[in-house]
Amino acid sequence: MAKDHDRLDKLHRRFEVKPGTKVKLKNFDPGWAGGDELPKKVARTVADAELTDDVSDLAKAQELLYADRSRALLVIFQALDAAGKDGTIKHVMTGLNPQGVSVSSFKVPSVEEISHTFLWRYTQHLPERGMIGIFNRSYYEEVLVVRVHPEYLAPQKLPAKKFDDTFWRERYEDINAYERHLVRNGTEIVKFFLHISKEEQKKRFLERIDTPEKNWKFSAADLKERKLWDDYERAFEDALTATSTKEASWHIIPADNKWMMRALVASILAAKIQSLKLKHPELPKDEKAKLAAAKEELLREK
Repeated sequence: MAKDHDRLDKLHRRFEVKPGTKVKLKNFDPGWAGGDELPKKVARTVADAELTDDVSDLAKAQELLYADRSRALLVIFQALDAAGKDGTIKHVMTGLNPQGVSVSSFKVPSVEEISHTFLWRYTQHLPERGMIGIFNRSYYEEVLVVRVHPEYLAPQKLPAKKFDDTFWRERYEDINAYERHLVRNGTEIVKFFLHISKEEQKKRFLERIDTPEKNWKFSAADLKERKLWDDYERAFEDALTATSTKEASWHIIPADNKWMMRALVASILAAKIQSLKLKHPELPKDEKAKLAAAKEELLREK
């Protein structure tokens, strides 16, 4: 399918948080399915076709990234429960060379991890040049979950006496400086907030409860966190506002329709790698001469 790059660029910018913008999640429709210009059924057909194309483009782009070895790509997924992080990673990364991709999922930090700065545990999992590294949750948990649950700060034994607005602003500043450092040293960053509605989350929770093979996905803790929905929304709005920068902007991706969410993520990732203008490395003259000699030798074989 031929691509309208101007249309795609406009679409990507629609969901990008422009640096300096104050984010209000109510202004982003989690159920967006193509806009008024396309009926939903048509939009889904288009999205499915473009997802196939973009996954193929992403595989080709990954090959260049792996061969060039001058850049790495860090992809960060943040979301509320049941937004579809795992499924999106699975569908979008289908067809990629597993040797060039690493996926890191971060749960409750260990005693060793808590004994270091809050960025330390994540640094251990950064992708090397030539690789795509995917963070299923990330250091942003430290300004999201931890902000909603400030009691989680106690084990960190920080010198700060008050965990007020100044404390959180300084954490945002630390994250922005960290990401600038990564970008300056060849690690490009793409950040996705998968934006699910409260109604859709309820629907997916009920599905997990009613479907035996999905029971393992549901935890009573999920329901406890759901009761803090407004607190999480405020924490996300503050974090997205403070940490969408020119080096590493956020994309707020509508997550109620999984097919649209996956198509947008694949398209943005493929476009990001393509924008780096990577090339296959060119061999020096002596290596090219060796190739020519090897070819001649192979052709002489009987």
